[in-house]
Amino acid sequence: MKTGALRQKSLTGKIAAALFGMSVVLGVTAANAAPMEPSAEDIKKYLRPMEVPQPKKNLSTPERVELGKFLFFDPRLSGSNFISCATCHNPAMGWSDAQPTAVGHGMDTLDRSTPTILNTAYQRFQFWDGRARTLEQQALGPIVAGGEMAQEMGSLLEELKGIPGYIEMFEAAYPGEGIKEDTIGKAIAAYERTIVSTDAPFDRWLKGVDGAMSKSAIRGFEVFKGKANCTACHDGFNFTDNGFHNIGLPDNADEGRFGIVPVKVLKGAFKTPTLRDVALTAPYMHNGQYATLEEVVEHYNSGGKPTFDNLDPNMKPLNLTKQEKQDLVNFLKALTGDPMQVTVPQLPVK
Repeated sequence: MKTGALRQKSLTGKIAAALFGMSVVLGVTAANAAPMEPSAEDIKKYLRPMEVPQPKKNLSTPERVELGKFLFFDPRLSGSNFISCATCHNPAMGWSDAQPTAVGHGMDTLDRSTPTILNTAYQRFQFWDGRARTLEQQALGPIVAGGEMAQEMGSLLEELKGIPGYIEMFEAAYPGEGIKEDTIGKAIAAYERTIVSTDAPFDRWLKGVDGAMSKSAIRGFEVFKGKANCTACHDGFNFTDNGFHNIGLPDNADEGRFGIVPVKVLKGAFKTPTLRDVALTAPYMHNGQYATLEEVVEHYNSGGKPTFDNLDPNMKPLNLTKQEKQDLVNFLKALTGDPMQVTVPQLPVK
């Protein structure tokens, strides 16, 4: 009896040890359980569209794009003759300016950060509060805004009409329409529609390129879609729902979209930005509150801080592990496209 009992005890111990070993292996495997290849649904949802949206009243032509590029880089569009569109939307800085909040006319600091104009062609609203519905409207807004470029439109038109090179370019781009506010806005918008994200490691992974994205980033994509629920707002090719959300930023007194559409649920809500090239556009949020992607992830992991009593219902504590947070950051970095080659044009003179 004793011998049998000892054998049984020994066997039980071996089984327990084996099961423990299996659990350790399974635990390690679970951390790497993300599928290494994209699903058919992922490919359909996240591959870039074949064409860039264009309005019928301002279809793209080489002449319109060229004119828009010249205007985009021309500081004479500002009242001081020192600020161009590219001053704040710098191609070397992810088409933003690397400042917590924008710096405008007279070096005054503005209340909101400069949003990237990358992929704005795909967006339904422009500016953080969505006050412009088209790129044509957006392009003109900062030019005449007192705190931004502070230009008087009449003075700008008179100045441009005195530059022979611009007279020729406007006629080539918009025959018979001349130099006017409308054609300035349309030309800049035509150029901005060419500012689209390039292939990133994530895109190459979707296309089946081996080793295009790290295992950590692939796991981060699964966290992004799953436990973190980032896709509730950041979904599709451009990683935005084009909506407005109050994500509970600490010490946020800016009412955001509510200033345009005075509905209570929109108080403190701001447009969901694209995540394309997000690693290049720090600092983050409409007020430049967070300096790093790690800080951004920590904010969402905390569930945010209720503001204006209308915190977005998707803002809840996530309880992400240290590894999950790192994987998520690595995925966001994998959305950085190949460098864009941008040549600053030689501007026409009087």
